[in-house]
Amino acid sequence: MALDFHDIRFPPRISRGCRGGPQRKTIVVALGNGKEQRNQQWADSRRRFNAGYGVRNIDDIHAIIDFFEERRGRLTAFRWKDWSDFKSCPPGTAVTAIDQQIGTGTGAQAVFQLVKTYGGAHNLYERIITKPVSGTVKVALNGVELANDFSVDHATGLVTLAVAPGADVVVTAGFEFDVPARFDTDILEVEVDAALLGNIPDIPVVEVLQ
Repeated sequence: MALDFHDIRFPPRISRGCRGGPQRKTIVVALGNGKEQRNQQWADSRRRFNAGYGVRNIDDIHAIIDFFEERRGRLTAFRWKDWSDFKSCPPGTAVTAIDQQIGTGTGAQAVFQLVKTYGGAHNLYERIITKPVSGTVKVALNGVELANDFSVDHATGLVTLAVAPGADVVVTAGFEFDVPARFDTDILEVEVDAALLGNIPDIPVVEVLQ
């Protein structure tokens, strides 16, 4: 994946105006008696967006073309900020070190994967976070925030503690994160008129599952 990923973010001022969100794949079979059988094909959701809705002027068009060409279209993945879901907490609140539980101490384990949990009491969904934003990750042990006693791999979302936490110690974290994504097209259909006003109606972007 490393050779096919550029650690650079799609222009956030443009992604802010996009449309899209999580997609799942479920096969629904209608039975003869009118009932249904439903089977989940994907264990994880996959986010899709259309960045065309965020293009507002000729400078945005130029920025998109520049970014697209350097990525070689669909070839190379990049960071994408999903403005509807980019924090370990709701988007309108501040990140804290106790937002998400990422593990429980054993006395030996020192490396923990950042995750974000969705849902309540029925069927929780745990999403692996692989692209945390540098400088945003906070970690706590039993609710006490750590200062500098940990490191973060911003390419994988792995947190390494300086000392393995003791048995049953709750490890939590707070963070901002990006989505690993790529263009889902190899062509941009650009529209520019005589007044240098224009748009790119369709710029599909799809999450890359790792």
